[in-house]
Formats: sequence, C-alpha cells, structure tokens
Amino acid sequence: MATTCVGIGLLAASTYGATINEGYKVVASDGAADDEFGYAIDMSNGIIAVGARNDDDNGINSGSVYLISASSGDQIAKLLPSDGAAGDQFGFSVAIQDGVVVVGAPGDVHNGVASGSAYIFDVATGAELGKLVPNDPDAGDEFGNSIAIDNGIVAVGAWRADDLGDGSGAAYLFDASSGSQLEKLLPDAGNNFQTFGVSIAIDDGVVAVGSRTFFVLGEGFTFAKVHLFDADTGQVTHVLQADIENYNGDQGGQFADCIDINNGLIAVGAPHRNVFFDFSGAAYVFDATSGEQLAFIFPEDRQDRDHFGFSVSIDNDGMLVIGANEDDDTAWSGGSAYLFEAISGSQVDKLLASDGADFDMFGSSVNIENGVIAVGATGFGDSTFEGAVYVFNQGTESCPADLTGDGALDFFDVSAFLSAYNAMSPAADFTGDGVYNFFDVSAFLNAFNAGCP
Repeated sequence: MATTCVGIGLLAASTYGATINEGYKVVASDGAADDEFGYAIDMSNGIIAVGARNDDDNGINSGSVYLISASSGDQIAKLLPSDGAAGDQFGFSVAIQDGVVVVGAPGDVHNGVASGSAYIFDVATGAELGKLVPNDPDAGDEFGNSIAIDNGIVAVGAWRADDLGDGSGAAYLFDASSGSQLEKLLPDAGNNFQTFGVSIAIDDGVVAVGSRTFFVLGEGFTFAKVHLFDADTGQVTHVLQADIENYNGDQGGQFADCIDINNGLIAVGAPHRNVFFDFSGAAYVFDATSGEQLAFIFPEDRQDRDHFGFSVSIDNDGMLVIGANEDDDTAWSGGSAYLFEAISGSQVDKLLASDGADFDMFGSSVNIENGVIAVGATGFGDSTFEGAVYVFNQGTESCPADLTGDGALDFFDVSAFLSAYNAMSPAADFTGDGVYNFFDVSAFLNAFNAGCP
C-alpha cells in the first residue's frame, strides 16, 4: 500500500463494537537519534516494512528499512542498498507486496545530486534484487519520494521533475521482475511547483498520483489534484479535486499530500484543511471507477493544527485509518490516529499511544491490513526523533481472546497473550485488576475455549 522492544496496552471498546488492542511498540534494535524510524510504513502478509530515512549506516542520513513481524513485533531483517551513501534517504518511501519490498531513495546521486532512485528487495532473503532509475533522470528530480507496488507493477513519484515547469513533477511505472520502465506519467496540464508525484498509489490497474497545493509568486495558487491513470495504457481516466465549497479559503489544505487506493476506493488526505479550526485537517474518499466523491471526513474532536489527514491507509473492507500527527491529546504534538468507515464516513475509534509524549508525532505514517493497524511515531525518543511504530489489533467485543484480530482463535492468539503476559501489559489483564497472575491465564483460557461466535 502506502508501514523492536515491546509494550502493550488496551483501548476502550469503540462505537463500532470492536476492541482495538495496542499489541506492540516497535523500535529499531539499533535505533539512534534522528533516524525517524517509522517515517514510512507498509504491510503485507503479516510483514511490516518500516523506513528510517535518516539512519546513518551508510553515511549521514543514508537511510534504512526494517522488516518486522506484525504478529510478534520481532525484527526479521534490516535492508540497506549495496551502493548506499550519505544523504540518500533510503526509506523515505516504502511498499511491500507478494514477497517484494520496494524502497525509495530520493536523495541518491545516481544521475546527479538528488536525482533519486528506488530499490527492490526479496522479503524472504533480504537480498537486493535490483535498482530502479528512470530513462530520463535529472539532478533534483528526487525520484523515489513516493512509491507503491501492485500486481508486479512499481509506481514511483519524482515530484521535482521539470517536464511541465520547475518542480512540476512526474511519475513512472516499472516492471518489478525485470526493472524495465513501462510508462512515464504526466498530468493533463502542469505548472511550476505543481509537485505531481508528491504521493502515489496503485491497485487493480489504477494508478493515483497526487499534486499538492502550492503558491507561485505572480501566478497565485495551483490547486491540488489527484490524477487517476490506467496502468496498462498510461492514460488519464479521472482528475479528482476537493469539493470547492469545502476549500474555506485554505487553498485545498494540501489535498493529495497523501493518498491510498484499495478495492475501488481512494482515500486522500488534506492535513492543512480548515474545518472550523486552522489546519485541523480532513480527508476525502472517492470512487476509483467513477471519480465521484463519496465522503468528506473530519474527526469529532478536531482542534487547531492537528493535521488530521497527514497519513491515510484503506483496507479491503473499506476501513480507513487516518493520522493526525500533531494532535495534543496525550501530549504537545503527541499525535493520534483515527479509524473510520470509508464509505459512510463514520468515525469508529481513536488510537493513541499508551506512552505518548511531547513531539512524538504518532500518526506520521499509518497502514491497515486484515484488522492490523500500524502507526508510525517519528518523534519518539524524548524528542530525539529516533522513531517508533505501534501495532494495534482490531478484535471484537464478543471474542476477547482474539488478540490478533483475525476472527479466528489459534496458536497466534495464545502466543500474543503469552507475550503480553510476560511483558505485564494491559492486553493480558483479563480480570481487569491491574495484577498479572494465574487468574488472568484462567480467564484467557476460558475465553479462548468459548470460541468466537
């Protein structure tokens, strides 16, 4: 789509009738200040890929990516490019699907300063499979600032490319197996600093490419859009834009800064939208086939500068997770994330870190798959920006032993309980008395044996 020390906590039942368990807090085994672990995250088949764009293994801000087990929180591998160098910011963007991880490195100097590149890795072995660069690279393009993968096609943004004006932007499609460039995508019209490619997503043959709002002296504002392309032909099928009556003088609020697409639905974040509060943020949902706007979404408890919509992720079932990385609920800019039903726009729950602190920026990245939600907190670490990722499991009230949130009771739920119990974490406190003992084990076993309805 476009997301290790353990800590577990329990959130209250949501209005949707589900419980969401904070399963693990994940930090890099070798994390350091300013790594920004969690800057980008994606998840597929129980594996979370986490970008740490400012890791210094190959030089200052060279970057890295970690592979994490979504069920246990264990670190599986650390990925580094074979030719990594200072300033590459490898891990600025990341996507994972079908046993392949693709990683953007927009600062790479492969064809000039910040021309950018992307890499392909094998999930099972951690081996580097190839390096992607466009057929027409240029210094300053920052190719790799956004990335996505679906059905063997890799979509890569180059938001500073100059085809239609300075910083107008471009996007590219590649074959994941061969590394061959398939298409170069450009908007129907362009201008300076349009930043086409600031965000990108691909699903079922539809490529969504975002262009953010930008002010150009003497030209005014260029209003943000999302262009939809046919992945086979490279042709534009729809152009999505925020409904004009909801602009409220904020020039679209950086509509399209982040996007996701899944099962015919497109989620678009607008973190600087003013919804009764300055930069409180909003999100939109569109139909990928018709281009019709289906929902305009904002949280019930919005406040100034929450930046709701900073990150978005939508799953196959139409559940939408949205980050508000400067929400102040737990601490100043501690951050939060929300769960919504995408089509109805109904708020389901609000997620907070159990140990949130000032400037953690929880919600800087989000991802959801099969009831598992991963949330990045790039500022975690006493404001050192070491970074962390929190993993939540969406269960049901009627099946409390389903700690993995997959609707089935099996060994993995037992393992999750034992991990929580050994960590003396609230998810294992089945008696609710704050004490971890035989009675919690007994209560869990009783719930497990009762099964799910």
